[in-house]
Amino acid sequence: MVASTVAALVPLVGIVELARILLPAASGSAVDAERAWVVVWVSVAALLVRLATVLGSSWLSHVADLDLSIHLRRRLVARLGRVPLAWFTERNSGTVKKAVQDDVAALHHLVAHSVMELTAAITMPVVVAVYLFVVSPPLALVTLVPLALGVVGFRISMRGAGALYRDYDAGLAELAAATVENTGGIAEIKTFGATGRAHQRLAEVAVRFGGFNRAWMRHSALGMLLMELALTPALTLVLVLGAGVWMLRVSWITGPDLVPFLVLGLAMTAPVTVAGYAARELREATEAARRIQRLLAEPELPEPDDLGPVPGSARVEFQSVSFAYSPGSPAVLRDVDLVLEPGTVTALVGHSGSGKSTLAKLLPRFADPVAGRITIGGVDLREMTSAQLYAQVSFVFQDTGLLRTSIRDNIRLAHPEAPDADVRRVAEAAQISGRIEELARGYDSVVGEDAQLSGGERQRVAIARALLSDTPILVLDEATAAADPESEALVQRALSRLVAGRTLLVIAHRLSTVTAADQIVVLDEGRVAERGTHAELLARGGRYARLWAADQRAHPVDGWADDRAEEESA
Repeated sequence: MVASTVAALVPLVGIVELARILLPAASGSAVDAERAWVVVWVSVAALLVRLATVLGSSWLSHVADLDLSIHLRRRLVARLGRVPLAWFTERNSGTVKKAVQDDVAALHHLVAHSVMELTAAITMPVVVAVYLFVVSPPLALVTLVPLALGVVGFRISMRGAGALYRDYDAGLAELAAATVENTGGIAEIKTFGATGRAHQRLAEVAVRFGGFNRAWMRHSALGMLLMELALTPALTLVLVLGAGVWMLRVSWITGPDLVPFLVLGLAMTAPVTVAGYAARELREATEAARRIQRLLAEPELPEPDDLGPVPGSARVEFQSVSFAYSPGSPAVLRDVDLVLEPGTVTALVGHSGSGKSTLAKLLPRFADPVAGRITIGGVDLREMTSAQLYAQVSFVFQDTGLLRTSIRDNIRLAHPEAPDADVRRVAEAAQISGRIEELARGYDSVVGEDAQLSGGERQRVAIARALLSDTPILVLDEATAAADPESEALVQRALSRLVAGRTLLVIAHRLSTVTAADQIVVLDEGRVAERGTHAELLARGGRYARLWAADQRAHPVDGWADDRAEEESA
């Protein structure tokens, strides 16, 4: 780009040199035709160099941008593949999409364009200034006056810009939040008669943001006005002509010496505007880069480089397990000791916030305990690779995650090469095959496009996926909670097939669904308060008995546990 900028100036210098050759001819002097043609051909060659270097710099910068984008996206996806799964439960898909897609894309203009534009913006006035100082230092100084005034105006307009930009971003975020709140919750707002209050809050935020913008404009108006006036071509032309005519009269310069200032002087001020726009893009790209850096700095979940020992059984043991979400924060789990024997069902119950979901998510290693350890067949989870762990453990949660791909690929996510016959078999077992076959493209239907599935149907697809995975240990967050009434019975029957013969850890929200569990563990403030069978815990008349009485008032007795008992009897 430096070569391109210099080459672009050569034809303009050529015009000046032609003027030096041709102007004396007006007074009867002979024209040096050979020299004139040399100037012409050098200018033409410079234009060709300009074309080649512009294309070359653009090609190189775009290749660099593509390489950077691929490199960053691969690093981001690789990092996301190694962070604890709990990281995703604390963030929505929009956060990941913004980092991997939007923030990386925000670097495009900086790398592919702004760097080149800034290079040209710096090179042009420097080269022109050197050339003009060679021709006439006094007139060159005059030509620099508008540039200096423009820089002063720009600095005045940018006073306190760092704090103002932070306030601007905060105001924009507040406005966006108020807008989303007003539109996303419009049904509730209208239902409860809060339309006026909600609209009033949005209006107040908008007025406050508008007032901030007006104050910022007043703050920078003087500097912007000075910069605009100083950088206008008319001012440069008037100054150069006025000073040039005076210098001609006092014989400081000759007529041909004035020509380069009229031709090239106007090029001195244009780069300041380009630099201003590039500075804004640089700020936006810098913020995007900081967000990318924060994501790349997320701590990874450590795992061994080589395959660890193979578990000898599906026996799961929690040994003095404690857990906190961050250093210094209160412990969510405290000294939990728990054994899940192979082929048994263990239900976790307790009030909201007692630690049920946290404990269950430690088994598929969404995070590691801060104290104690969890073993499968005597092997610590931290000694296994992810592939080894997920060959032992699978899970079905309330919030079913289906990818935007075919239903077939969603089912065989753990076994991409699984034959269609196996996919159909587990779909039938999960009570979802009939619904899939009703779709226009059957198992090739894409979730979210030509396969619009209800909550219960999505759960049954997830259950089919877990069936195909065929792991000996299953973590289940009561899946019927997301099912509509019509499909709840189908989900329960699918679950009864899924849990048969497996070591099951289930988070029970409705106690009536786990009365047949081999052991029920009552959690209270992160500790094991009670454990035993349904009958034993009722007989004690403790926490579980009180939870059971409350559950019976809210729900009738039904659930997958009854279906499981019937299946085992059969």
